[in-house]
Amino acid sequence: MTNPIVDPLVEVVDTSPTSDRVRIEATVEGAVTVVLDRPARRNAFDADLVSALEEAFRTISGAEGVRVVFLRGAGGTFCAGADLEWMRQAADRAEDDNRDDAFALARMLKQLWDLPQLTVALVEGAAFGGGAGLVAACDLAVATADARFAFCEVRLGLVPATIAPYVVQAIGPRQARALFATGDTFDADYAQRIGLITEVCVDAGALDAAHDHIVGEVLACAPGALAGAKRMVADVAGREIDHELMELTARRSAAARAGDEGQEGVRAFLERRPPRWADDGGAPG
Repeated sequence: MTNPIVDPLVEVVDTSPTSDRVRIEATVEGAVTVVLDRPARRNAFDADLVSALEEAFRTISGAEGVRVVFLRGAGGTFCAGADLEWMRQAADRAEDDNRDDAFALARMLKQLWDLPQLTVALVEGAAFGGGAGLVAACDLAVATADARFAFCEVRLGLVPATIAPYVVQAIGPRQARALFATGDTFDADYAQRIGLITEVCVDAGALDAAHDHIVGEVLACAPGALAGAKRMVADVAGREIDHELMELTARRSAAARAGDEGQEGVRAFLERRPPRWADDGGAPG
């Protein structure tokens, strides 16, 4: 099945607020920013914020024309983890009720992980606990130099369970064991060294510049091919390089070459012109 070439000027996801916990900003080019909007609570998770994020990611997943998704916290803090009042309520609940809350968080993270668009965390201030899990679930993460990270659950007698699959994917099991077991706080430079983030910026202004640079890079890429590349990584990671895997990669390569985007991309390259999905102000002709 071929992937249609997406018009960069198509209307993107509806930004009408559905919750006071999350704000969605979008451009006509297809850059969407999901803003955690509880600055008075340092954008900490409660049940409503988790639900609002899941709904936002589900909506974006099916929205035509979205090319890149940024995740950011309002008020200079990314996400301080779990809200203290939410944690206080959890302490009084039965295990089954806590399981429902935890599974809601797991669903939200999986919805983010499964987005076909490039996903980018823009991190300022604190990214603790589940907030650091959000960072790990994105494809890329850019942080200001003064950002701080921690998987601090063990210091509260808890386990960083729902975020663990994404953190282990991002930084590997040994680093995850060390940081999960100690609950230590670490800075942006260390987060970059272990692979939790991909770039460190000097300040919020540089973070905005990084946002703009990433948008430009993504708009030069074919949206269907980008989604296919993400799927390819998921499908080959950890697998033995055997005949079955070679067949899979050959089929994917052939399908891309024969598809609409592959045909257009090669023609554009040979004709020394931008491909029709690129940010050149034009629509497919």
